[in-house]
Amino acid sequence: MAKFVTIGERLSTTAPAVNKAFLERDPEPILKRAKEQLIAGATYLDVNIGPAESYGVELMKWAVELLQSEFDNVPLALDTSNKAAIEAGISVYNRSKGKPIVNSADAAGRIENIDLAAANDAIVIALCNGEGIAKDNDERMGYCQMLLERGMSLGMEAEDMWFDPLFLVVKGMQDKQMDVLEAIKMFSDMGLNTTGGLSNNSNGMPKHIRPIMDATLVAMAMMQGLTSAIVNPCDLRLMETIKSCDVFKNNTLYADSYLEI
Repeated sequence: MAKFVTIGERLSTTAPAVNKAFLERDPEPILKRAKEQLIAGATYLDVNIGPAESYGVELMKWAVELLQSEFDNVPLALDTSNKAAIEAGISVYNRSKGKPIVNSADAAGRIENIDLAAANDAIVIALCNGEGIAKDNDERMGYCQMLLERGMSLGMEAEDMWFDPLFLVVKGMQDKQMDVLEAIKMFSDMGLNTTGGLSNNSNGMPKHIRPIMDATLVAMAMMQGLTSAIVNPCDLRLMETIKSCDVFKNNTLYADSYLEI
């Protein structure tokens, strides 16, 4: 049984309160959000410090040490375009609960993050795009093969490369949604792990609709073979859907208390 892996998205500089806390090295808001996500069932926490070009090395070290010391070496995804900051985070990372995740590599300007992950025995999220979003699944598969071959040539195990087809905004790209689901099935049929920023699909929608769309999409994607997603674990509807799909997929043994696990 391999339960679905949830990566909590709520430690991101896109949230003004988090950005302020990172800049001021204020632990309280960071720990509060981290605790909420872990109580809600997050497996990993994504630590998104933004570009942080001048101070990323120090900040990522601070964030990794803070979170892992407070929450029993919780596994983390290190999310920044600053390669040196990712390396710095890995240098102080405790692996007792799981390898670090490098978030992320692509087939263009960030392809060297595959090399970084390989050199540091880390997991990498591999975005199946180049300079722009793939126009179809032939392109997605081409990028997937390119990234897979690069990683394996450097000694990575395929299981440590989590392929992201890129979830697309429904508003304006409704006709592309089934392509993304079909890509997940293609990757799954190859035995590959998959992930992605699930809530991208509902960007721009009213707040009361977003949880409905996110929960529906995760159920459809999991039945296509999706093995992980970057999500808001504090969304109860979403987490209940993931846990229920894990039962149907035989990833979790059913018990009347399964929602409490």
